[in-house]
Amino acid sequence: MLAWGTCCRYPKFLPFLPPHHPCCAVLKQRCVALGSAILFAYPQLATISGVQGVIVYALSSALPLFAFAWLGPIIRKKCPQGFVLTEWTRQRYGDAAALFLSFMTLVTLFLYMVSELSAVGQVVNMLAGIDGLPVLIVECIITTIYTSLGGFKISFFTDNIQGIMVMALVIIATISIGVETKIDTSLIEESGLLKGNLLGWQLVYILPVALLTNSFFLSHFWLRTFASKTDRDLWTGISLAVIAILVIFVLVGCTGLVAVWAGLVPGDDIENPVDGGIAFFALLQQLPNWVVGIVIVMSVTLSTAAFDSFQTAMVTSASNDLFRNRLNIWWIRAGVVVIMVPVVVIAIRAPSILQIYLITDLVSAATIPVLCLGLSEKFYFWRGFEVVVGGLGGLFTVFLFGLVYYQDAQKGAELLLLQQGLFTGDWGCFGAFVAAPVGGILWGFGALGLRLSIQYFSAKRKGVRFDALDKLLVVDGGQQQLVGDAQHVDSGVLRDEAIADDSSDAPGIAKTKGKFF
Repeated sequence: MLAWGTCCRYPKFLPFLPPHHPCCAVLKQRCVALGSAILFAYPQLATISGVQGVIVYALSSALPLFAFAWLGPIIRKKCPQGFVLTEWTRQRYGDAAALFLSFMTLVTLFLYMVSELSAVGQVVNMLAGIDGLPVLIVECIITTIYTSLGGFKISFFTDNIQGIMVMALVIIATISIGVETKIDTSLIEESGLLKGNLLGWQLVYILPVALLTNSFFLSHFWLRTFASKTDRDLWTGISLAVIAILVIFVLVGCTGLVAVWAGLVPGDDIENPVDGGIAFFALLQQLPNWVVGIVIVMSVTLSTAAFDSFQTAMVTSASNDLFRNRLNIWWIRAGVVVIMVPVVVIAIRAPSILQIYLITDLVSAATIPVLCLGLSEKFYFWRGFEVVVGGLGGLFTVFLFGLVYYQDAQKGAELLLLQQGLFTGDWGCFGAFVAAPVGGILWGFGALGLRLSIQYFSAKRKGVRFDALDKLLVVDGGQQQLVGDAQHVDSGVLRDEAIADDSSDAPGIAKTKGKFF
């Protein structure tokens, strides 16, 4: 858990961090998934798709972290001054594309904050029998105070607490459930959870695409990636984190299986069945009160540790990406406090936690593939216009797919929100996660054709040379030179057309920015 504690360099390029703070001391064990929300999403999926779903979900949550070990060094080499993905996006695609990615990142963080507060509110309501709203308000106030005073330093400290609480919670729950829960062996075969199923096979595609692309939106992952001492240390820390995550998520997911086999889900009341989303807590309600009390404390602590990371990540993204570190950090923090009001309002009425995750996953599945094409030197001509049109086009393609598949415009729009979740029994959700990335790339190439056509006819009209497909050589001093015949140019120094950025003297900001169109 503390593998990255010895694998980090001091991030002096972060002006709002204490200079002695190693921001990457822990990979955060996939911070998003280690909040109290994991106690709902993973067991719920297990009650529907069985062992197959548990294994696929766990692997899909853990293995995408290797993408940071692979892509991190590439992006860090291309943009050594940056420390988050949006900074490379700005250098490669220009301001408009960077703002587009920043907006999508902030939307993702907003939804994760909603899911975390919704989860802890349900935990308190189910196990303690009290209204969860006061708990949500208190959590927001406390995390706001200590993150404002301590910044990422205090978030780093709570990372360690978070990891300890996860391990302790898993151990206590495993032992207690193993001792107290009585499994009806006749339900094991009857439930069908040991067999393969349609949803389980769909998840083999849906979850890797969803969780891999969604990880790109999480700035605290990139902060830790850019701050690693060496590429080898990066691989070591991520490998250890992947193993720990895989074990934890399999154990948590298996509580859904146990709840079904113990007859607690869906229960004996046919008219009011127990929802699979509370399978973990249905098991805990069978345990002694002292165990339930410990679980409540750990769940709230776990949620607080995850929530403060979302807050600090939102502050970082807004300060660096939107305001270029020119606006006083306290104004940014005040804005985040204002945003927490709708977060709380939505959280107390939020639908399935898993559905919230899927919405953010669909947004990232439409945006990230078309963005990452620019990492290849073969796509040196790829610009921000294609990224923005492709990302929005990917989401529009999901609507078009739903319109055709369901023959209903309303259901096509509802597919964007995945209101039926994963459990429709049809190919709607699967089709949405195919349409988003494929549609995004197709719209991107359509935008490329449109841009090149406009630039070609514009060059002909002005009587100048058409140079939209020329490569750019970046030379010492940040100067750029168009190269019509780039065969003699080392591909290691080729960049998309870029322009000087007068504001690039600030720490953590790239020296050039790409052209949008």
